[in-house]
Amino acid sequence: MSGDLRTEKECENCGYTVDVAYCSNCGQKNVETRQSFWHLITHFAEDFTHYDSAFWKTIKYLLLKPAKLTKEYLEGYRQRYVAPVKLYIFISFITFFLPNLYPDFTNKDKETTEHATQEIQEERHVTLDEKINTEQDISIRKFTFNETGFLISNPMTYKSIKEMDSIEAIKPEHLKLNSFEYKIGKKILNLYEHNTPLQVGEKLIESINHNIPKAIFVYMPFFAFILWLFHGKKRWYFFDHGIFTLHYFSFLLLATLMLATIGHFLIPIETDFSNIVVAIFVLLTMLWTVYYFYRSHRKMYHEKWIINFIKCTLMLVINFVSIIFLTLTFITFTFYNLH
Repeated sequence: MSGDLRTEKECENCGYTVDVAYCSNCGQKNVETRQSFWHLITHFAEDFTHYDSAFWKTIKYLLLKPAKLTKEYLEGYRQRYVAPVKLYIFISFITFFLPNLYPDFTNKDKETTEHATQEIQEERHVTLDEKINTEQDISIRKFTFNETGFLISNPMTYKSIKEMDSIEAIKPEHLKLNSFEYKIGKKILNLYEHNTPLQVGEKLIESINHNIPKAIFVYMPFFAFILWLFHGKKRWYFFDHGIFTLHYFSFLLLATLMLATIGHFLIPIETDFSNIVVAIFVLLTMLWTVYYFYRSHRKMYHEKWIINFIKCTLMLVINFVSIIFLTLTFITFTFYNLH
């Protein structure tokens, strides 16, 4: 922060004696508190241009120079770039917030779909009412008989929780829904009692989008842990793997934002050319993210290419399986917590 230095040598922030321009105890610059309006303007310009320069330099290296940011940060060059944690938080914020500001090109289609769904629901309601009035025993049509002669069903065929409980109570033990199926069935019946299928889908998507940043943040330590398992414990600290993870996930989020932006503005055009452009961009981005991991890993850990290839492939397989498992768990948990 520029400005006229104070003649007093006592730091206004901590009271420590200031021998030079900056306090050696807390780091605050010993300048006059009250400055001119022109000073505020120039100070803002200095801070903005410094951050702007550091930010764009960081983004450039993050996208095009695998592991360069991580290596320079660990070597002590930290003032030149945006700090890893700040970088991740900022990129995560814009990745999940910025697309919400894009113009919505699907409003018309959405209204048409909602109208059609409402008509289907009304038609279905009338049809069911007619059947109820004309059929003497409608309970049989909800079930089928197995080879032993017992009625069987699944949660989606029940019309209410009360009905499900009553039928489950008389079914043989080996045909009853297990605990997980019963909970899911009960949740489905609760949801469809107060929501249309379209509303349930919208709520599920909204909840997933809301919780994805949290899921990624929770997964990152596991990703760093896998790196830690594959490398020498004496040479590398968990902190080093953590910085590598922050930079790699920042890169992935930035690539995701670019994909979402391109897709959002080109897909609604619905031409062969726009579809081809989107497909090519998606393919190139996916290839670059995979190559980026192999390249950044070798640059970071300085291993022979064959060792690097084997380790990276194994880590990608482990992460792929883990992500599938965690995704299914995450979606199930999200669905179960819908209201």
